[in-house]
Amino acid sequence: MDLFPVFLDLENRDCVVVGGGKVAARKVGLLRRAGARVEVVAPELCSELAQLAADSSISHRARAFQADDLDNKVLVIAATNHEAVNRSISELARERNIPVNVVDQPELCSFIVPSVINRSPVQVAVSTGGASPVLARLLRARLESYVPAAYGRLAMLVESFREKVKRRFTTLEQRRQFWENVLQGEVAELLFAGREQTARECLENALQQSEDVPHPIGEVYLVGAGPGDPDLLTFRALRLLQMADVIVYDRLVAPPILELARREAERIYVGKERDKHTLSQENINQLLVRLAKEGKRVVRLKGGDPFIFGRGGEEISTLMDNGVSFQVVPGITAASGCATYSGIPLTHRDYAQSVVFVTGHLQDGSVDLNWKALAHPNQTIVFYMGLHGVGVVSAQLIEHGLPATTPVALVQQGTTQNQRVIITDLQALEQTVAREAVKPPTIIIVGQVVQLHEKLDWFHPLPGANPRPFGGTPHL
Repeated sequence: MDLFPVFLDLENRDCVVVGGGKVAARKVGLLRRAGARVEVVAPELCSELAQLAADSSISHRARAFQADDLDNKVLVIAATNHEAVNRSISELARERNIPVNVVDQPELCSFIVPSVINRSPVQVAVSTGGASPVLARLLRARLESYVPAAYGRLAMLVESFREKVKRRFTTLEQRRQFWENVLQGEVAELLFAGREQTARECLENALQQSEDVPHPIGEVYLVGAGPGDPDLLTFRALRLLQMADVIVYDRLVAPPILELARREAERIYVGKERDKHTLSQENINQLLVRLAKEGKRVVRLKGGDPFIFGRGGEEISTLMDNGVSFQVVPGITAASGCATYSGIPLTHRDYAQSVVFVTGHLQDGSVDLNWKALAHPNQTIVFYMGLHGVGVVSAQLIEHGLPATTPVALVQQGTTQNQRVIITDLQALEQTVAREAVKPPTIIIVGQVVQLHEKLDWFHPLPGANPRPFGGTPHL
């Protein structure tokens, strides 16, 4: 460890910034947010600092730096354009044992100003020891996705209960287990969902009803994994994946998404193919109930969105009947993701004023849809799970009024590096699927908007990329 990370309490303490430009203004802003009293030494000030001085938010010495500017200061930042001045400030501060930072000159610093994720009172600081401030900012931006904005409120809620918990549990281990249940369970999730008062009540109930030795509280998270590209996961989906004890996943979840889960998490494959089910839906429902009642945090990971042909409603109905706590995290549905990555807008004022999502087969395996309602010229139709019934689809849509030349797009493994887009029309649809050996998962898009693919096609998988196909790794 090259540097010792530390957080300084600067509330109502005197700090000095030497320099009056934009860089100095950024440092002044950081110090003021930490509650410091800031004095700026510079012959001239940029407009931002001049306004702060005019408002008496900072004090200003309108001259060049002098040694006595360090008197009674607890911290100094040098942000001038003169290397000799910066070096002098550094040497004088070190002689007086005052922490000093010289912007962009790490060899003159006794401390580094990190990139900060501020969820006050929760703070995360990232530093590269001055080697690359830009890299530190990039790392901070990435970490922002892992730390919900509500973490600050969660910390304040926890603080308000600390004394009560100390009185309830006599040992450090008991308190640790209790807080782990709270911070990784329903209380935290309620607060993240904006239900702060309910979260407080839930925490109060948990404390009153807790056993002398707290035990884990189970919960189920129905999480939409999106159409395949891991970058399309929501922040909440990623966070829950990385805190889950068990991942129950289906055939349409791309392997790279599973790899984002906590390594220690148990993985249970419950994928379904046509006429080939690892577990029945009822058995999956009961599996979720059992795992949650064992005290486990369970992510039920579904391709696309749980509530669009994902049977999410059936699963949460069973969870409700059995008193299991749950939440649902939406995902980018396959229709939206695959169409976007194919350069096919599902609606367009010149071609389609409505879009319909339909499933290509019913529970009994038939294809029995309201064809009259579907066969409108200014409408886009997206078929999920429709490959086995493409003959029926094309015949019925033509019979009910759509021209045989209506364009159709087949999007296989959309949004991934294996994406394949095949353009055909209704008349040739069945023959195209057979000739091109199209396999699931494939979305079928029918409508005039498909014409835009050639012009708007923007996503091009990397040459030679060959990630693992969906559904081929049930025992990850």
